[in-house]
Amino acid sequence: MNQQLAGFAPAPVATRMENHGNHMLKVAMQTGNDLLARVGSMVAYEGFVQYEPNPPAVRQIAKDWMTGEGAPLMKCSGDGLLYLSDYGANVVVINLNGDGISVNATNLLAFDAHLQWGVERVKGLAKFAGQGLWNTKISGQGWVALTSRGKPIVVDCGGGEDETYVDPDALVAWSPNLKVKGKRSFKAQSLIGRGSGEAYQMAFSGQGIVVVQPSEDSTDRLRVRG
Repeated sequence: MNQQLAGFAPAPVATRMENHGNHMLKVAMQTGNDLLARVGSMVAYEGFVQYEPNPPAVRQIAKDWMTGEGAPLMKCSGDGLLYLSDYGANVVVINLNGDGISVNATNLLAFDAHLQWGVERVKGLAKFAGQGLWNTKISGQGWVALTSRGKPIVVDCGGGEDETYVDPDALVAWSPNLKVKGKRSFKAQSLIGRGSGEAYQMAFSGQGIVVVQPSEDSTDRLRVRG
């Protein structure tokens, strides 16, 4: 191999999911251990990997994708190495150890098909966001890969009385046991010319984490949905 390219070769497989650089996910595929991944996210694979768009497990909750907060999924199965990405976004790999995470659907890249999952409306936000906010809740024992528009920050809410406030357009994921409510922070007149959505924020409290991306441009979400 050309020595100038040697540094980009994939490392030996060490676990089910891992990063290859900051912007690509490597998945060790095995027969019987299927994967659900965002449609169009495959960039390369080695071995024998098959794809099934809109599998039965997804069709059962297809009505929830109608909200516009969902992401079409495909089932990946077989043996080999699978590489996924999402328009150069940063990839964050999480190993769920019997716990769960709530993810904005536009930030969901892939997860083990055997995990429990579903689309839920975040309560208490409808009066602030107009139609409310939908998220994908995933739980169990297995792997999940998220995307972030830039290097994310993980905020530990600490379990105290203080709340953590996040712009909804910058929100990636959070611990599902956290309490969530909306808070109005600025008058509408102060937002003219920016349109960032900061007229309200999401307030989190309790024991858990919140993952926030540096981008708060809602056009990123609209582009990915298309």
